[in-house]
Amino acid sequence: MSQTLDLSFFHLLANKGSLVATARELGVTPPAVSKRLTALEARLGIRLVNRTTRSMSLTSEGELYFSHAARILTQIDELEQQLTSSRAAPKGLIRVNASLGFGRRHIGPALAAFFAQYPEVEIQLEISDHPLDLTTHGFDLGIRFGSLPDAAFHARKIASNRRLLCASPLYLDKHGTPQKLADLPQHNCIFIRQNESPYGVWSFTHGGHTENIKVQGALGCNDGEVALNWALEGYGILLRAEWDIARYVRSGRLRLVLEDQTPTRADVYAVYPQQLHLSARVRCLIDFLIERFKHLDKVDEGLVSE
Repeated sequence: MSQTLDLSFFHLLANKGSLVATARELGVTPPAVSKRLTALEARLGIRLVNRTTRSMSLTSEGELYFSHAARILTQIDELEQQLTSSRAAPKGLIRVNASLGFGRRHIGPALAAFFAQYPEVEIQLEISDHPLDLTTHGFDLGIRFGSLPDAAFHARKIASNRRLLCASPLYLDKHGTPQKLADLPQHNCIFIRQNESPYGVWSFTHGGHTENIKVQGALGCNDGEVALNWALEGYGILLRAEWDIARYVRSGRLRLVLEDQTPTRADVYAVYPQQLHLSARVRCLIDFLIERFKHLDKVDEGLVSE
């Protein structure tokens, strides 16, 4: 216990930069601070501070002690946050990055609902047409689709979500319905340019193996809503996430195509930079999103998320 107190005392002293300022912060006299510093140096058997009547500076040993003190105190604080987070209401700033369509339709309303439940949080949502680097832009959380990110990040799945092939009755009545994957290259396919995925290549999974189909089409866009509208207007076949097309399939404005085939999934993940811990507020938000998206919009209302 005394060692932790010594760490806290020295961390404060180094930050304040003087015995007088430290004494003022602690509510004691400068001689009391000097006496405590001397006792600490005696216990360690090294000099931590070079001090004169007008100034003080850390020795090389003092710099080392200070840097480790800062790290250890941070870890202690993080541990206490983890232990108490289940009881404490989240508060503070959370910065979130999400994609255009899903961000508008689902993440925006979810964050508003989270704020309504926890009014001490402050939320900043940035919607972009491509994922932003979380560390560079200072985000606490990113909402991502598909394959897991690289090892520099942690991820938690917040929703199960399939990709499905679909087209409007207008298109299918005019051009026919493909019966097998090999028929797709003969159809007009609508492309969505996303991230670094190959343009004009749709992937399907069969028993753990992936089959890539090269398709063609005259219309492509980096905005899923525009591509969806093209499909609704009868311009071609679209490969799109289930949450985005479910209501149109149920209403009959879109029909599923090649239902026996399995395009690669578009499961939704909450992604965050690797660190010693997640803050209580971010962890609470992820739990909230998982609960909220348990039944993300499905083509079949009776379908339970995996």
